[in-house]
Formats: sequence, structure tokens, C-alpha cells
Amino acid sequence: MIRINRSRVMYVFGLAALFIAAMPLVAMAADSKPAVYATAWAVLPPIVAIGLALITKEVYSSLFIGILAGGLIYSGMNFPKFMNHVMIDGFVTSLSSAGNVGILVFLVVLGMLVAMMNLSGGSAAFGNWAAHKIRTRRGAQYSTVALGLLIFVDDYFNCLTVGSVMKPLTDKYSISRAKLAYLIDATAAPVCILAPISSWAAAVSGFVEGKNGLSIFIQAIPYNFYALLTIAMMFMIITMSFDYGKMATYERNAVENGDIFTIQDTAVLKNDGDADTVHQGIVIDLMFPVIVLIISCITGMLYTGGYWKGESFVTAFAGCDASTSLVLGSVVALVITIVYYTIRRVVPFSELMECVPEGFKSMVSPILVLTMAWTLKTMTDSLGLAQFVANMMDKVPGGFVMVIPALFFLVSCALGFASGTSWGTFGILIPIALAVTANRPDMMIVLISSCMAGGVCGDHCSPISDTTIMSSAGAAVRHLSHVETQLPYAVTVLSVSAICYVIAGIMESPWVALAVGLVLLYVILRFFKKREGSYVVDEVQTIEAATAQG
Repeated sequence: MIRINRSRVMYVFGLAALFIAAMPLVAMAADSKPAVYATAWAVLPPIVAIGLALITKEVYSSLFIGILAGGLIYSGMNFPKFMNHVMIDGFVTSLSSAGNVGILVFLVVLGMLVAMMNLSGGSAAFGNWAAHKIRTRRGAQYSTVALGLLIFVDDYFNCLTVGSVMKPLTDKYSISRAKLAYLIDATAAPVCILAPISSWAAAVSGFVEGKNGLSIFIQAIPYNFYALLTIAMMFMIITMSFDYGKMATYERNAVENGDIFTIQDTAVLKNDGDADTVHQGIVIDLMFPVIVLIISCITGMLYTGGYWKGESFVTAFAGCDASTSLVLGSVVALVITIVYYTIRRVVPFSELMECVPEGFKSMVSPILVLTMAWTLKTMTDSLGLAQFVANMMDKVPGGFVMVIPALFFLVSCALGFASGTSWGTFGILIPIALAVTANRPDMMIVLISSCMAGGVCGDHCSPISDTTIMSSAGAAVRHLSHVETQLPYAVTVLSVSAICYVIAGIMESPWVALAVGLVLLYVILRFFKKREGSYVVDEVQTIEAATAQG
């Protein structure tokens, strides 16, 4: 009997379909834009990448085929143009961007820091200390959320720091790595988009030209239903001690079988340890580098924002260069950590240097995915995805004023999901929202907020989002395991948020809409808890298991 490999069939089918579809696209516009610029063809590359990733559970080749799709459509089957666009305009340009390289450097340095903290025994010591302070599975999850809420200055920093600190504790209480990745991701962008002093506030302020961007950002916070309801959902899920969808399978395996991964990915397992714990460190050996990292990154943001050149504290944060700040802060923290461990003699200097390549290797997977995600975005930009969305919004009938906030939210979700970027979505849709509200200034705040919330939602759901990728890296879990377990939770909040924006458009009040959203979310979760297939955790069982582990 012949066995058919579904992944191979899907890839062959996808490539054949792309080749056939690209045949009529040979014509190019005179200004070198493709003939299909700003049409529905611009959506095809991310759909191909995301669809293949979700079907085949393999992210590298799926992203690469999506990139090839964008190159084929752009070049119109012109091979030299195709190669130049994919390799030079795509990969090389993405890796030539100072902002992108800064993110990669930050990832690598953070990987080195995590390897050193593990080698020192600090992570294990923190796990033992926390086990005496936090005695329940709920407590471990609450602590993860609390730490995520505290690290609000930048989502990249949040993703990797929370994961490295909380893994020992969540492992002890048999919390699946997929659940940890969800808690990390849900306290990254959704928290940053609510914090006036963050790199996200700076980004949004920059898109609101000619107005007080920071003031608008603060006024929009009560209308940011997706972010607020995502935080509320985390607390509801933890308090109710249950999970549904694919997450239920992962949590059941973690609690009942001790399998915190469910899908045993050897690459993840190899990188998870970073370095064997061979030294008897104490809690401060973990906390000191983390605290230094936080202080250094915040100081870096103030520095790049011009605080020491006379700018106010808030203005400096609003005008900082987040990528440069994180690079400066992480490198300073790395040097101080090496000096600290050397002085304390907790780890020999030669072993600390061995952590440098180990930390780099642990970040190879997220670096690869990020690079291809950025290149895929270049493909969609060259095909006019932003202009296509803008044109679609212009066709909305004027009589649908009350549902425009919900419409903007859903379009932002779709654009964020397809492009894998929140900030790019803000840059595309916020100017459109300002134009739409030129004659309706009373709707400006709710529309801007709906763009922000939708961008975060799409970014939260997208497998090609940088924060989704780094949340997987922070939890040391297979990337698509995180994507498939998080998606049902994100879609639940998305649905409730859309209803909230309809209510806000009618009543012009965020508080009534938010109250309705909270009640509706709770009712939906109670319904899911009673459905067959959900998994309700026995807290007593997990406490006894954790106690038995020591």
C-alpha cells in the first residue's frame, strides 16, 4: 500500500497553482509596478504562507513558498527580475535594515544572557524559591501574567524575558509550554498597546501627524477592547482552571502525562536547556541580570529619545528608537552580567564564553523565521497590499457610520494577520481613519483605537508575526504548537471585541461596550468549559505532583 505524504502533496499543489496563476501576469506597468498592483493578488503570498503553515505544520518552507509566490507575481515570470526581487529587494534588504538587525542582535544577546543564567544555576534556584512561595498551578500562571504586565516598555523584551524567568516555575507545575507561550504573547503586544510609556506609544504617536499623538493614544485606551479583553480572558481562564480547543490537548498531556511539549520537537528540546546547570547559583544570580537588563533597556530608550539633551521623560519615551535602545541595553546588561558572575565566582570566565555561541545557536530558529517574515512583508508591500486595503475602505457606503469602528477593527485584523505586523497596520489604517473622521471628529478616537486593536489582534493571531515567533522562542516551544493553541483564544476575544465596537459606534461610550464585552466573554467561557473536549484542571492533583517532584 502506497502512503501519501500530505505535506509533500500540498507543497507540490501549491507550487503548481502558483506557476499556473502567474502565467497571465507577464505584463508589467511602465513604472515597474506589476500589472496586478493593489489588487487582490497582493493578498495571495501571505495566504499561501499561512495556509501551508497551518496545514503542513512546517513553517520554514511555508514562508519560503509564500515569498516565492510574491516574487513570481511581482516579476510576471521574468526570471532575472524574480531572483533580484526575492534575494536583493527581499532577503538582503530585510537584513540590511538597521531596525531589523537591531532586533536580531537583541535576540542573540538575550540568548547569551539566558544561557549564562541557566549555567549559573540561577534559573533552577529561582524555581526552587518560587516553589516555596507559589504553591498552586494558578499561582504560577498568575505570576507569569503579573511579570508580563510589569514589563510593558517593549513587546520583544517582554516575550523573551518572561519566558526565561518563568519556565522553571511553570514546568514544575506541569503547565504546557504552549500555555506559557500564550501567556507570554498575551502580555506582550496587548499590554504595550495600553502603556503610554512604551515603544508602541511612540509608534502610534508617529502615525498621527499634525496632532498630539500621545494625548490621542491615552484617550484611545478605554476603546482598545481587544487588548483589555485579552488581559481579562487570561485571568478568567486561569481562575476557571480550564482550557479548550487545541490547548486542552496540550494541557491534558502536561498534567496527566508530564509531557509539557506534546509534540516532541528535537530542535526545541536541544535548545531548551541552553546549557546544563552545573553550578549552584542562588536566586540573585537570575534576578540581577534581569533587573540590570530592564534598567539598561529603559535607560537606552531615554538616551535615544533625547532625555539627556533636555527632552522630558514622557517625550523621550515617545521619541525613542526602540531597536537601538534594546541593543544598547542588552549589550550593557551582558557585560555587567559577565563581570558580576566573574566577581562572584559562580561561573568560570571560560565557561561564560562558551555560552556565547550556545546563546546564538538557541536563537537560530526565531532568526530564520523573522528574516523570512520580513521578506514576505517586502513582497506584499511591492504588490500594493496597503493600497489595496485603502481602496477597499474607500468603497464602504457612507450609511454604515455606526458599524465603521467594527469594520475598521476587522480590516485591521485581516491586514495584521496577512502582513504579520501591528505597526505596519497602524501606518496604513490610522491615516485612513483620520481622513474618514474629517467630517466626524467625534469618532476619531474610537476609529484610531479600532485600528490599534485590530492591528494587535491580527499580529497576535498571525504565525508570521515577530512577537508570535519570539513568544515561541521565549517559551522554547515549537512555533506552530503556539500558533494552533493560541488561535482559538484570540478568535474568541476577536469576536467579542467586534461586538463591542458595534456598541461603541452606536452609544459613543467605551464603558458600556467594555462592560457588555466582559459579561459576554465570561458567558462564552462558561459555555466552552461545559462543552465536551474542554479540559478542567484538578488543582489538588497538580499540587501533589509538584510536591512529589520536589
